[in-house]
Amino acid sequence: MKQIIQNLKTGETILEELPRPNSIGKNDVLIKTTRTLVSLGTERMLVEFGKSSLINKARQQPDKVKQVLDKIKSDGLLPTLENVFKRLEEPLPLGYCNVGIVEEVGANVEDIKAGDRVASNGMHAEYVVVSKNLVAQIPNNVTDEQAAFTVIGSIGLQGIRLCQPTFGETIVVTGLGLIGLLTAQMLKSNGCHVIGIDIDQSKCDMANKWDIETINPKNGDAVKSVLALTNQIGADGVIITASAKNSDIIAQAAQMSRKRGRIILVGVIGLDISRADFYEKELTFQVSCSYGPGRYDGNYENKGLDYPLPFVRWTEKRNFEAILSAISKNQILVDEMITERVPLNDYNQIYGNMSNSNSIASILIYPEKNAESAKTTVNIVEKNFNQAKGVIGIIGAGNFTKMTMMPILKKINADVKYIASSTGLSGTFLAKKYKIAKSTTDYTEILNDPEVDTVFVTTKPNSHAKFVVDALNSGKNVFVEKPLAITPEQLKNVMECTDKGIITLGFNRRFSPHIQAIKNSLGNQPGPLNIIATMNAGFIPYNMWMHDMEVGGGRIISEACHFIDLCAYIANSKVKSVCMNALGTTPEINTDNASILLKFENGSNAVVNYFANGSKAYSKERLEVFSQERTYIMDNFRQTKGYGVKGFKDISTKINKGHEAQFEKYINAIKQGGEPIIALKDIINVTKASFCAIESLKTGTWIDVD
Repeated sequence: MKQIIQNLKTGETILEELPRPNSIGKNDVLIKTTRTLVSLGTERMLVEFGKSSLINKARQQPDKVKQVLDKIKSDGLLPTLENVFKRLEEPLPLGYCNVGIVEEVGANVEDIKAGDRVASNGMHAEYVVVSKNLVAQIPNNVTDEQAAFTVIGSIGLQGIRLCQPTFGETIVVTGLGLIGLLTAQMLKSNGCHVIGIDIDQSKCDMANKWDIETINPKNGDAVKSVLALTNQIGADGVIITASAKNSDIIAQAAQMSRKRGRIILVGVIGLDISRADFYEKELTFQVSCSYGPGRYDGNYENKGLDYPLPFVRWTEKRNFEAILSAISKNQILVDEMITERVPLNDYNQIYGNMSNSNSIASILIYPEKNAESAKTTVNIVEKNFNQAKGVIGIIGAGNFTKMTMMPILKKINADVKYIASSTGLSGTFLAKKYKIAKSTTDYTEILNDPEVDTVFVTTKPNSHAKFVVDALNSGKNVFVEKPLAITPEQLKNVMECTDKGIITLGFNRRFSPHIQAIKNSLGNQPGPLNIIATMNAGFIPYNMWMHDMEVGGGRIISEACHFIDLCAYIANSKVKSVCMNALGTTPEINTDNASILLKFENGSNAVVNYFANGSKAYSKERLEVFSQERTYIMDNFRQTKGYGVKGFKDISTKINKGHEAQFEKYINAIKQGGEPIIALKDIINVTKASFCAIESLKTGTWIDVD
């Protein structure tokens, strides 16, 4: 299928050939697109941002610059810059106003069926997968082109709902672009006296056709004009739908408002607010968030959990439906706002000169039938693997794959035939960059290909066990990024088929030269040790999927397991029992501030401190080992020192967490045979220990691993 994407590094807008989405979640809807609307305001900002220099990009994102500076302090300059440039290479999908025909629905979708015409916030792509709470059915008398205004209209509608206008009030709409014109119409239908402000006279003229008074600041003072039109009282409310870098608009909004007026920001403007303007009039200022309640709430948008209507009358989906109803009843007129209609293949007519475009709304038209667009696998480069061993198929194209794994696999000349991703976009990007033969959205293609003997699983943690089981049952060897499983039931399913291939887990840290030096110095029989492992993990917002026990398994199971394994490896012993204490008086099981006590079978003790409340400028990981009057200190996999250790040479490297050594050893084991690079019993022991840590927090007691 074809999809419009942007390269943030160069600003180039591309019509990319991608595999069609193959599978959908139980709360999702698969849509074949017929029309999309190009939101020139939002998309122009993205395109201009992409075309700007690195310095200008930094100026526009001061918060990101601070993060980069902190990372330089902890990780070093070159690794940080390498990370930044990789991020800028990532493709950005464009578009969020989609209309199409439903082809498939998930098991939990009841109000939508195959064949329905729907509007959604899907992207500019021939096929999109959208959560059911972001999809609305289109009335029969509304055309596809009209329905394409649904999502953009909902943005304006949410601004109106926050403004809470009443019949007869005067509301100013600043910025008569697409959202502004829709907002003005809706306010007019609501019985308001509407005043529109824009420097583009053609947009003012269009608003005038709908009996909306307009002011062009080029022809006079906007503030004085609003005061004159309101008998010097001022506007009851101002809804800002404009885009500007300076703070003039917010200042004018305050000056044209009546005492105790309301100002709602829908657009993007400078916010250098004068306290005097707001203080003297006791003005209310609020920023509107996109389409309405539910936005950025994972439970609503991803899990399909709706807010009960009696308590939350208007949600994203219900706002979509309200816009479609208004279009159906001619309360919102959209046809006149369509400036151009362009076939998808001619997309550059819109994006080629977007910064100078006077278009209000551009409609992209999609081909009705396209056999190529239905393919779930796209050939990227021709390769002959000649029945080689160690031919890899990758399932998952997220951050770990693109930032860490793929550069290493390229460096060690690994044979990668497939990469599978859910949408096809990230997988295809990586396939082209690293010359992988095929990009697919159907992971069974990998399992059914006899040339592939090894599967790498790097998806979200809740799917690890399923993909591992499927791969092993297909006779493949498996590398899975930690964790192996996030529940005991998942682990049990994996253990039932581990004899069908060589399996290893992404416990890379044990392969770091820093850890190898400590391990070799201690010897295979080090005797009981005391180990302190500290992970300054950094704060992650609590609405991120890593904290969701059903998706990410929580950071203890998904990330602290690294250090449980590291301690077990250093101690050369299995974990016997676990006790975990967490920060706070009533910590949740998905805590990411905890101390995990480990007892080992050989008498060793370890403390794993996993903290998210430390400074990101401080070293992220630290290991201390105490044994027989010897002490080893490893700092952030950059420096390791030994104290009281005869013949031990201190180590200083760039950050080396052992990823390259692990991948190389694993692939060599596949090609040449031999023992697994991590014993299965150790993988299972550490996985169980991470489960025991959570159980210990629940019960407040030590938990035996077996």
